[in-house]
Amino acid sequence: MTGVLRRWYGAWQRTRLGTRITLGLGALALVVFAAVGVTTVGIMHGYLDRRLDEQLSKSQNTQLPLLRETHGSPQSVYSWYSALYKIQDGVAVPEPGGRLPGDAKQLAKIAAEAAGGDVTRTIYLRDDGPYRVRACPVDTDSVLLSAAPQKDLDGTVRQLIGVEVGAFALALGVLVVVGRLVLRRGLRPLADMAGTAHDIASHDLTANPALPVRAAGTGGGAEVEELRTAFNVMLAHIDTSLAAKTEANERLRRFVADASHELRTPLTSIRGYADLFRYAAANEPAEREAHLAKIREETARMTVLVDDLLLLARLDARAAETPLRPERADLAELAGDAADAFAAGRPDHPLTSALSTAFVDADPVRLRQVLDNLLANAAVHTPPGTAVHVEVTASGDEAVVRVTDSGPGIAPSDQERIFDRFFRVDDSRTRGNGGTGLGLSVVQSLVTAHGGTVSVASSPGRTTFSVRLPLAPVVSGKAG
Repeated sequence: MTGVLRRWYGAWQRTRLGTRITLGLGALALVVFAAVGVTTVGIMHGYLDRRLDEQLSKSQNTQLPLLRETHGSPQSVYSWYSALYKIQDGVAVPEPGGRLPGDAKQLAKIAAEAAGGDVTRTIYLRDDGPYRVRACPVDTDSVLLSAAPQKDLDGTVRQLIGVEVGAFALALGVLVVVGRLVLRRGLRPLADMAGTAHDIASHDLTANPALPVRAAGTGGGAEVEELRTAFNVMLAHIDTSLAAKTEANERLRRFVADASHELRTPLTSIRGYADLFRYAAANEPAEREAHLAKIREETARMTVLVDDLLLLARLDARAAETPLRPERADLAELAGDAADAFAAGRPDHPLTSALSTAFVDADPVRLRQVLDNLLANAAVHTPPGTAVHVEVTASGDEAVVRVTDSGPGIAPSDQERIFDRFFRVDDSRTRGNGGTGLGLSVVQSLVTAHGGTVSVASSPGRTTFSVRLPLAPVVSGKAG
């Protein structure tokens, strides 16, 4: 039995929503119709019973005065049974002149009971069917009994039941058919959304990650419109996520390819110089030292590249492990140290500065790396003699660092990619100067990790990199 019920329930779960709602409405309507029908039939049956009792009472009350005087035969009303009973020692004996059925034992018992007062009862007479019986005392030893058939009453009730069943069946059929049509029309937007989902499922996202379809159409009510809107928002979010994932995968592919290329170059050089060193080991010491210097130079270049790659990877995964050690630091002091180092190492680029105190909560080592990278970028991409200016200001709740050079500027198309990893504006010159194409990428990642932003504005004769960082909270009533 349990298995059968489980199979029925499974079949019900697999039925379409519109069919289930229609069947549910039909079942609900059937229950309502049944309740209304039973109530109506019960009320009608009670009403007819009361009317019959009133007729019996009225007929007997009309005859009682005359019977008390004459003790004659009672009148036969309609097709009723009627008789006058004499009560002797608790036994009712019918008087001549009455009209009784062939088997009147039940009527005699009721007449005997009526000696003490009116009695009304329903009995079933053999071959005659149900009768409504009323007996009332005429005097101390006489009882008048009348019995009216209930066939007509029951027939009326059966006819009412038939009419109700027919009317309710017709109403139920109309309700199911019309309800199914209305539900089909109302659920059409859901079917359209299901079709949209099937279209998406059949779309090859590996070849083209863009989702080409959206749930269209109108109607269906506020709930369906809300669902349609949420469905389209979800598709847009998925579309954006897929595009971002595809772009990230593409960046990762380019990153791996560029990193492999950048690492292969110094490794090839090191292997070549190592071979030369082996052949030159027995020759002049000066030549041997020259090869060792080249190997050290390429090793240092590769070390810088690997360190930058490792830092970028740790910044990308800073939710798991942050490479920052923040503390309260004066940005002007860090910028001054970076300017002094730049002036000592790049004497061919005149440097000026305008530094205002600006305290920030940041990792001073990493901020110094940001400043060094920006200054080095200005030197690498400009010819000797190009002036460089460093400025630190506090504006509102931000500390702003600007590194400006008077070089040839950056093309607009290059400005859009200037912070991409391994991107070089002048590949041959930057490579010759030891550039890896990661300096500005490191700058952007470090600034972002500190909650700040970095931007570039460039035109011929002026290029400015601006770093904005949040100021540290005020300490002891002084601006931080």
